[in-house]
Amino acid sequence: MHRQTKLKNGLASIFVPISGTKAVTIMILLSVGSRYENSRNNGVSHFVEHLMFKGTKKRPTTQHISRELDSVGAQFNAFTGKEYTGYYVKIGGAKQELAMDVLSDMLYNSKFDEAEIKREKGVIMEEIKMYKDDPMSAVEDVIEKLMFGGHALGRNIAGTIQGIKQMSRADLWDYYRGAYAPKNMVLVAAGAINTKTKKLAEKYFGNYSAPVKIRKDDYDPFKKFINASFSKRVGVEKRKIDQAHVILAYPGLKKDDPKRYALAVLTNILGGGMSSRLFVEVRERRGLAYRIRAEVINYRDTGAVFISTGLDQNRLKEAFVTIEAQVKRIATELVSSKELADAKSNIAGHLTLAMENSHNQAQWFAENFLFFKKLESYEEAVAKIKKVTAKDVLNLAKIIFKPQAKRVAVISAKKKSQIIKSL
Repeated sequence: MHRQTKLKNGLASIFVPISGTKAVTIMILLSVGSRYENSRNNGVSHFVEHLMFKGTKKRPTTQHISRELDSVGAQFNAFTGKEYTGYYVKIGGAKQELAMDVLSDMLYNSKFDEAEIKREKGVIMEEIKMYKDDPMSAVEDVIEKLMFGGHALGRNIAGTIQGIKQMSRADLWDYYRGAYAPKNMVLVAAGAINTKTKKLAEKYFGNYSAPVKIRKDDYDPFKKFINASFSKRVGVEKRKIDQAHVILAYPGLKKDDPKRYALAVLTNILGGGMSSRLFVEVRERRGLAYRIRAEVINYRDTGAVFISTGLDQNRLKEAFVTIEAQVKRIATELVSSKELADAKSNIAGHLTLAMENSHNQAQWFAENFLFFKKLESYEEAVAKIKKVTAKDVLNLAKIIFKPQAKRVAVISAKKKSQIIKSL
């Protein structure tokens, strides 16, 4: 059973024992990400994340950090999203003190060395180019701009090439000092924890203090999706490629919406796996695409449902007709009792398997803390999934899948006029 407490400096801490594992994951999640930025410092959250691995006073270089963890076979990494930034070390339980030592040192004592910042600019710019060159990733940028316009949620997490070039050490340091405060973090220790874990957390994470200047509520709220003409709801990027990469998007739910359980069931039935309606109709029966899926994107105050695929650009019209037919069907007819039962069982099964992993448990409780009023175990979530009815799914589908709210993003060799004709 998980236990929630606070360290002496106010850092929220959650301890999650997991039987049957010898691993421990130590994770820190911060309430800061790209939506807390503005157009001038876009990419700063992601840049700061990179710099946490570039050396401290105790461990002067990247190699000092990585070798210390590599020498014991630990897994470690970080990630930046639109609403949070995370760091973790997964390690054998006997070495959990090392994980806490290294992670706290990185977060509290990173140097922000000028030479490292200059080098890392090159790394990040290449990362931006890498994702831009990959149409499967780049089409996500197109749809996000269509959905969220000039709002922070519509900007790339990594920023722009020009913005990264212009970012100074002072920009990075000021942002770090304003956001990386214990009261803006949550620490989770999950796995083979023991009676020493809380004391170690206090020793390594409980002595640092810093004023909070960027809090979890310090973001520009997304007001609403703007009604626009069909042409303005279609975004096309023309490239010399063989496939068309497509995302159809509809306004969804905010992260803590009570209807999120019904939405999980809905998207599972529509495009959640190899037996989903879209997979069967688009891939198995018509051979239109190798990959197609429906997924939920959600934030503190808004969300979206994406249907994404990569397919033969000469069969776009057939694909759109097929996808639209399944969208219309789920919004006008009750799903069958078997589909409903299978979807619930599928979600529960995936969650059960995922939660065997200490990393997944750590991230589950860390996100719960940041985004919900109370911690919810995955067993509680599964219980709520099981209560979803066919009528819940239908009623929600009617709300989500409104034709006038749909956005479409396409990267292919075809022009926008050709794409619109296919739609």
